[in-house]
Amino acid sequence: MSKERARRRAEREAERARAVQKHHDRQARRARRRALLKRLTPRPTRIARPGGIVARRQRAQNGLIALMFLLVQVVVWLVWWSWWASLAALVLSVLFVPVVITLAFDRRN
Repeated sequence: MSKERARRRAEREAERARAVQKHHDRQARRARRRALLKRLTPRPTRIARPGGIVARRQRAQNGLIALMFLLVQVVVWLVWWSWWASLAALVLSVLFVPVVITLAFDRRN
């Protein structure tokens, strides 16, 4: 009887050792795969806003342009309740905003 128990215990320990080895092999394979993927995939570039005086002025100008565009649209919508007038103001604003930008701000590079 004790020989049978010893044999079964040895089988259980061998099975447990195989399971542990299988687990370690799987973990090592995952680690190698992650390392390979990390080497092969390009690193993301950091996208940051420029922080100089010129960039701040450019952002302020762009904000002013957007605010004026929205203000014109709201005024047209409040003054004339026609969809045609609102659509015409939108089309004309889209066409004339680049002209106003060119005239108002010196954007030559």
